[in-house]
Amino acid sequence: MPEGHTVHRLAAALRRGFGGRRVLASSPQGRFPEAAALSGWTLLEAEAAGKHLLLHLAPTADVPLGDAVIRIVHVHLGLYGSWTFAGDPGFATAHAIGAPRLRIGEREEALAADGSADGSADGAADGAADDSWRRLVPRETVRLRLVGEHGLADLTGPTACEIYDAAQRTALLERLGPDPLRTDADPGRFVDRVLRSRTAIGTQLMDQSVVAGIGNIYRAELLWRARLDPWVPGRELGRGLVEGLWEDLVPLIAYGARTGRIVTTQPEHREIEAQILEPRRRTRQNGDEDPDVIPREQSFYVYHRQTLPCRVCSTVIRSAAMAGRTVYWCPRCQGMRSRRAPWTRQHPAAPWALAAP
Repeated sequence: MPEGHTVHRLAAALRRGFGGRRVLASSPQGRFPEAAALSGWTLLEAEAAGKHLLLHLAPTADVPLGDAVIRIVHVHLGLYGSWTFAGDPGFATAHAIGAPRLRIGEREEALAADGSADGSADGAADGAADDSWRRLVPRETVRLRLVGEHGLADLTGPTACEIYDAAQRTALLERLGPDPLRTDADPGRFVDRVLRSRTAIGTQLMDQSVVAGIGNIYRAELLWRARLDPWVPGRELGRGLVEGLWEDLVPLIAYGARTGRIVTTQPEHREIEAQILEPRRRTRQNGDEDPDVIPREQSFYVYHRQTLPCRVCSTVIRSAAMAGRTVYWCPRCQGMRSRRAPWTRQHPAAPWALAAP
């Protein structure tokens, strides 16, 4: 499932491609019949909130945001959802965002476990040199197609694609925890929620009502950088430590939004035990084939590194099931289980000493 930085990149791509312009909307699959009524409307805003995408459409471009006439298309990609783009050169900075897919106009399929199919979850732009994209026939699996003056975007495989009104949007934002990439994020909500709960911090970080946008990679890496045991209950942590988790998360996820890549390692650690175990599905990132980017084998401290030595202390990385997902941790580095926030702030390996890449 795409993590929050991916959805923010998607919102930015849709704003660049269609923002302030009329779009033609259709549902080739037929499972989003509301598209026909929105065709010819203007995309006023593409908004990301955690793993949710909200497209604000109005009959004309001069309608103010928040007006009752606006219809909001709510999209949650889930495990298999993806947007693919085609258009004039420069129309989109990625050909696909979400679950890995082939380019528009090719036979659609999820990438094989060995990554042998063409494409990536958030790949580089390769805009067409002509207007051939205008003649691309949508595949029958496309839930929603948006067509603008300079390009098109196809949505396939989402968990949700539905119409929201303003009240439903407000309800969604209220039930989500703060999103580190939103300007209206209140970190105090995150800190207070963690400290009130008996639930393990590793479980809370995956709860979208505690903090919006974190997925399994950020969860594992954030806990390692904080030297924090995944199973310590939130109420046993000090406020300074939980505030430090947020302070570390913000630049990490902002880097992911800028680059399309999750990188949590420091340069001096990347060549140490540069391995990763991917038993079922490869962890693909933007630009994996680019020799100038940090390869995924060097990008993480513990994620998908179970049974391999820790890059810092050489202890074997462990993994276990936690709230329906696999958590990864170093038993030696992540030994913190009690109220030790003052010590943490002074320790040279604390997260604020490990700057974001």
